[in-house]
Amino acid sequence: MRIQLLPDQLISQIAAGEVVERPASALKELLENSLDAGSTDISVSLLQGGVKQLRVADNGSGIAQDDLAMALTRHATSKIFSLEDLEAVASLGFRGEALASIASVSRTQVSSRFVDSKHAWRIASEGSEISPIEPAALDVGTIIEVNDLYFNTPARRKFLKTEGTEFGHCEVAFERVALSRPDVAFMMQHNGRALSRYAVSTPEKRFSEVLGSEFAAETIFVDESAAGLRLWGVAAKPTFNRNKSDTQYVYVNGRYVRDKLISHAIRQAYQDVLHHERHPAFVLFLELDPNLVDVNVHPSKTEVRFRDGQAIHRFIFHSLHKALASPTGVSNASTSNQAAFNPFASSNAARPESFDKLRTGFVEAQYPYPKYQSQINLSANQPSNFYQTLFGENNSQNYVSNTSNNAALQASIHAPSSDAAFAPNDHPLGFAVAQIHGVYVLAQNAEGLVVVDMHAAHERIMYEQLKNALDNKAVAMQPLLLPVSFNADRLEVAAVQEALATNDGSLQDLGFDIAILSPTTLAVRAIPTMLQDADAVNLARDVLRDLREYGASRALTERRNELLGSMACHAAVRANRSLTIPEMNALLRDMEVTERSGQCNHGRPTWFQVSMSDLDKMFMRGK
Repeated sequence: MRIQLLPDQLISQIAAGEVVERPASALKELLENSLDAGSTDISVSLLQGGVKQLRVADNGSGIAQDDLAMALTRHATSKIFSLEDLEAVASLGFRGEALASIASVSRTQVSSRFVDSKHAWRIASEGSEISPIEPAALDVGTIIEVNDLYFNTPARRKFLKTEGTEFGHCEVAFERVALSRPDVAFMMQHNGRALSRYAVSTPEKRFSEVLGSEFAAETIFVDESAAGLRLWGVAAKPTFNRNKSDTQYVYVNGRYVRDKLISHAIRQAYQDVLHHERHPAFVLFLELDPNLVDVNVHPSKTEVRFRDGQAIHRFIFHSLHKALASPTGVSNASTSNQAAFNPFASSNAARPESFDKLRTGFVEAQYPYPKYQSQINLSANQPSNFYQTLFGENNSQNYVSNTSNNAALQASIHAPSSDAAFAPNDHPLGFAVAQIHGVYVLAQNAEGLVVVDMHAAHERIMYEQLKNALDNKAVAMQPLLLPVSFNADRLEVAAVQEALATNDGSLQDLGFDIAILSPTTLAVRAIPTMLQDADAVNLARDVLRDLREYGASRALTERRNELLGSMACHAAVRANRSLTIPEMNALLRDMEVTERSGQCNHGRPTWFQVSMSDLDKMFMRGK
């Protein structure tokens, strides 16, 4: 066969196969064109899931009469003019393929009035046939109506799903665009019924409208800038996780993308706090110089390529890691960039008050209840050594009572009868009142009742302390008065032999001293001071298993967190262990200053807040 040039119509239909996969693909392209035209109000109307009709109306700058015919021509665009423009694309669309591809497989009608024109003009096409331009009645803006999608390519139409499925994809595409532009009003109808209407609003309100108030209430504010990069938006707390990645939205310079590098950075940031195989939820916007990112990678324009991927990965990871690491009760606004959250407002605009109220851990309660803890009669002779061995020497000195400082302890344990005692940044977890079945700690704060899982909370505290100590190479070693010997298998003995022979310091770095007594016996001579009350044999077995399976270098780098998490679990206070009031309060204070203390090492929550209004509802007070 001889090589020959394909007809324009066939070329357009081939391109349509890449750009217009289904009605949702066409809707995405049309919405992006409306945004590029500067629209502030966009309406979408669908019939039969967008297959029968897809109509998008906007109030943008419109299309001039002389340009209307070119709008349906392939590779005709007003957004780029040179290679330099392509390498620094700032608009959502730039290829000039979308409208022509849509028109080639449908009956399309475009009505538009340019901002400086006296009246509007209309052009229509049916596959390859384009009608002459004619006058139309329309205010400034554009209406694009796509009817009978794939009417001239029945084979492609057979691959479309049911009406409900196609509409579902259209709705997802609509929500993605609506999330990206809170400064634009959106409306969607399906089969004549209005389903979604979003007025111009602030980002936090738009996120709540699209993704639900439950998501908005469980989010953490993110706004970090460095070296010309900015990452802003909201990330859900680890406890608000999903069984699939259906609530993950990432935008690069306003463009929704699905990028493996960004996804990996976000996943790494959540790795230390997310439960098992659950998925995080977030709406994040990455802003950078358009010259540093290539958006001309895929026809759908949902994939990008960064000039310096490693720098982008590090920036996203550290920005999100910092936000998630905020200690319990600390407002993210106090640890994040204080720039205005709304990027569409003027630079001098203040952050919306509603956003701060939404994300402050403990808002001033408005209930007619006393904001103090009644006095509890504590014995001056309570044991002081338990908390010292449980939480460490420094904390025990601050929180545990003895006969000489009992008066000072009473002052620190009991909240004075003033509103200042429950200031959100002082003691957001309040003060302990009781322990239930040796498992949960009950505390009272300004909002009501706090329920703490003491094992999970202590596990996170120990885990963070171990990480910090290992990072600083300061894992203190506690020699055992009597070494503990145990029967070991050959692999465990081999792991110790390798560590001793290579002198890599892996066991010492972790605070262990393990000796070989015989080919089948090992002796634990020292363990980390922080874990001195843990089972030395089980602890040593866990460490040796990781060293054996992953090697010393990987165990202390890639597998470090898993290894330290296992060690912390051994050391954490167990259920059915009675704590005194000073010990419970000391646990609360440690939680307030420990990073990621809202979740244990496995991503489970460590505490819950029950407000006074929730308690009132339980007991039907006021009814």
